[in-house]
Amino acid sequence: MSESKIETAKLTFQGKEIELPVHVGSECEVGIDITQLRSKTGAITSDSGYGNTGSCSSAITFIDGEKGILRYRGYPIEELAEKSTFTEVAYLLIYGNLPKKEELKKFNYELRHHSLLHEDMKKFFEGYPPTAHPMGMLSSMVSSLSAFYPEVGKNVDLELNMIRLIAKLNTIAAFSYKKSIGQPYIYPRNVLSYAADFLHMMFAVPSEEYEVPKVMEDALDLLLILHADHEQNCSTSTVRMVGSSEANLFASISAGICALWGPLHGGANQQVITMLETIKNDGGNYKKYVDMAKDKESKFKLMGFGHRVYKNFDPRAKILKASADKVLVQLGMNDPLLEIAKNLEEAALKDSFFVERKLYPNVDFYSGIIYRAMGIPTNMFTVMFALGRLPGWIAQWKEMKETPGARIYRPRQIYIGETKRSYVPIDNRK
Repeated sequence: MSESKIETAKLTFQGKEIELPVHVGSECEVGIDITQLRSKTGAITSDSGYGNTGSCSSAITFIDGEKGILRYRGYPIEELAEKSTFTEVAYLLIYGNLPKKEELKKFNYELRHHSLLHEDMKKFFEGYPPTAHPMGMLSSMVSSLSAFYPEVGKNVDLELNMIRLIAKLNTIAAFSYKKSIGQPYIYPRNVLSYAADFLHMMFAVPSEEYEVPKVMEDALDLLLILHADHEQNCSTSTVRMVGSSEANLFASISAGICALWGPLHGGANQQVITMLETIKNDGGNYKKYVDMAKDKESKFKLMGFGHRVYKNFDPRAKILKASADKVLVQLGMNDPLLEIAKNLEEAALKDSFFVERKLYPNVDFYSGIIYRAMGIPTNMFTVMFALGRLPGWIAQWKEMKETPGARIYRPRQIYIGETKRSYVPIDNRK
């Protein structure tokens, strides 16, 4: 499928009328092409946060925020979450189609056999202080991969670097955690699945046998699938923007990790846990906090509610709500935060204040509870997000590189500073 041009839009500016092409996507999304606006009128558009600006055409992910729809390469997220695996979804995002049996077998084999890090990279970890945040280490270590696998000349095997990055990010993430708690690194095991291998490197210790519980392996695989891509968000657009300068894959992904680190993006599920713990410590009176969220004077915000794109229930949140129940039951846990979360959701969905503003639970609302149940600390939540999002970032970077005539990103601005001024010698300045 591809976009098409079926009509034009007319713009009247300073008494002059111009026609602008209209692009229509395969799901009937409409975009007015303003590429020639400045050359024809001398004006640019102003769109803070790019909320109404399409920076590219993409065949990877479709979102309908009004209807609560999310699809990867045309496949509904609900079907992929139920029937697929994370590595299968990674293949789908990067290559465009679900893999055949032999293709998936080869893909999994390559991921397992490229998971080791160069031993010299351990020296980088040793240089970090114990207080270093795992996301800082993750970004730096990914960028340093470019020194071990440089893209020199035209014979660079970009596909192999994509495989290396997915395989090694698992190891880098686990090593970052082990460094933060002062434990010895656990090396990857080729016999384990992608999710199980990560959990083994996270929780195993050299002196003890550790077998990854199946419920945790399945839960992590599901979480990674649900985070795998989400259209042109802050981190994905960062990957594309950095890549548009022809920066290498590792540098582009490293920049995306930094963008994800922010509390308004990847760090949101950590804020949900903090909020739920605050409510629990205050006696569990969730109704008090619902009322506070409605009071402008309180400045309290219900974390995990609302989304920049979804004006309906985030489809990923529905899947994770069911998964959270299942995971806690199978692990034999009774987390009071889950009950508080459910009560908050029920109260908010019945309250006209939230309903009218279309503030529904998003993916962050339940993901943190599952990670917490698995024993993953809150400072690793954003790292888990990055692990899941990696195939989407790679797919977006690859698509951008393969787009004919793609240009370096160069947004414009509306200048509001001082007009021309004359230089005043320092002794004459008042």
